[in-house]
Amino acid sequence: MKATYGSVVTLNYTLSLDDGEVLGEEEDVEYLHGYYNIMPGLERALEGSEAGEKKAVVLEAADGYGEHDPERLITAPLASVPDGDKLEPGMRITAGTPRGPVDLLVSEVTDENIVFDANHPLAGERLHFDVEVMSIRAAEVHELSQGHPGPQACNTFG
Repeated sequence: MKATYGSVVTLNYTLSLDDGEVLGEEEDVEYLHGYYNIMPGLERALEGSEAGEKKAVVLEAADGYGEHDPERLITAPLASVPDGDKLEPGMRITAGTPRGPVDLLVSEVTDENIVFDANHPLAGERLHFDVEVMSIRAAEVHELSQGHPGPQACNTFG
C-alpha cells in the first residue's frame, strides 16, 4: 500500500537544521495522509511512499513554520508587563490573550520597552527531515470522519 489520501501512515523521523543541529527524533508517529495532520510540504514529499522507504526531505521555511514575520514583533511598555523588570532577552513566556495563551520570545528589553517575538521558534529556518515510513494502512471510517488516526472520539458527558 502507498501513502495516499485517506491512508494512515506511521513513520519515524529525525528533524535537524542546516547546521546539523538535531532538534528532535520521533518514533511511531501516525498521521492521516491528506488531512493536514503534518506539515503540508512533508506530506507532499511522502505522497506515494511505501512501508520501509527512507527519505531525506528538506523544507524551505515557507513550507515549514513560515518566514520570520516582522509584523509578529510586539513592543510593549515595560511598566505594562507583569514582572517585566525580571525578563531578559532569550526568555520564553506564555501570555494570556482573549484568544487563549500565546508563546512569546523576549527579543529585547530597554529601560522603557520590551519587544516580544510571536513567530514560531523555527520560523525562517530550513528544516531537514530524515524519515522512515514504518507502515501504511487504510484508515478506519471513524478516523476519516474525525480527521486523524486513533480511537473514535467519545462525546459522552456524565
